[in-house]
Amino acid sequence: MPILHKYLIREILKYFCIVLILVVSIYVIADYLENMDEFIFAEMSLLRALGFVLLRTPFMTVKFIPVALLLSVLITLGLMSKNNELIVLKSSGISIFYILRPVLLIGFFFGALLFLISEVVVPITMVKANSILQNEIRKGSAVTSKDKNIWFKGNRKIVHIQYYQPATKTLFGVTCYYFDRDFRLRKRIDAQRGVFGPEGWVLSKIMEQILDRETGQYNVFFHNTRSEKFDFLPEDLQKVIKKSEEMNFKELLTYIQRAEAEGYDATTFRVDLYAKTAFPFICIIMCVLGTGLAAKGTISRGLPKSISLGIGIAFLYWVFFSFCLSLGYGELFPPLVAAWVANLIFLSIATVLLLNAE
Repeated sequence: MPILHKYLIREILKYFCIVLILVVSIYVIADYLENMDEFIFAEMSLLRALGFVLLRTPFMTVKFIPVALLLSVLITLGLMSKNNELIVLKSSGISIFYILRPVLLIGFFFGALLFLISEVVVPITMVKANSILQNEIRKGSAVTSKDKNIWFKGNRKIVHIQYYQPATKTLFGVTCYYFDRDFRLRKRIDAQRGVFGPEGWVLSKIMEQILDRETGQYNVFFHNTRSEKFDFLPEDLQKVIKKSEEMNFKELLTYIQRAEAEGYDATTFRVDLYAKTAFPFICIIMCVLGTGLAAKGTISRGLPKSISLGIGIAFLYWVFFSFCLSLGYGELFPPLVAAWVANLIFLSIATVLLLNAE
């Protein structure tokens, strides 16, 4: 490997480690302080609370890696531009694409690493963290879930939900069991769907079975719509359903296929599925973007401007990426387009900057 490439890789990795450690440390401290009141109220020990925060750290580290990578490229090449090293290299006939090679190599490496962490580490740690949050910190109601099925146990009442769609706050396949003091089934309600509105949960296409105590038989009634009082809100269901970050790519794909095979709308999860493949490529895009900005002389004034510019670009990308995902959740964009459009736009901008610099 050429000496120049070794030098660039060493410097970028050095600044990457410094930035990532600094950012992750700030996050751990801020997250602990933000949740301190809940830790105290739940009477958690210091070690247990720190363990909970550390379990959530891999998920946020995945989000921080592209930012740290962009900042490290901007700092390294920005200092070289300030010291006129890039001008010397160009004067020697070295193309900007020659400088880009080791930077792209780092981008591919961290893109693969980011995907690996998202697939292997994050699902395990987020499941444990959410379990601690639900059972030990917030001590929610007796709600459990397995795959798409959600069970809620209340006061002499059990509710089963086949599928819950968070985007529209809609329940599908609702069954309610009501028991008397002797735990004998006195009423059962089956509804095709339920929607949360200002008046609470409104069920539709209902079959109601009520026990006749004199005959011991169940009388059956049918209703088009009816309000039903449940002891849970959409926020409570959101806490217990398995989230996209708790599943790897294969698990999420299987979840979507099962939901769609049963006739449920899985658009939200399909957007998250494509986002899992799109997000790691931002490492490559940030490397190209940082190289283009540095080579064009945009950050020739040194370290402060490099850091400010990198944070600004990362913030702009996050806002635009999240906005596109929201359009996908609302079915205004196809899921594939919603997940990839931000990458395509930023890659186009990075390519233009790089060509202009050359």
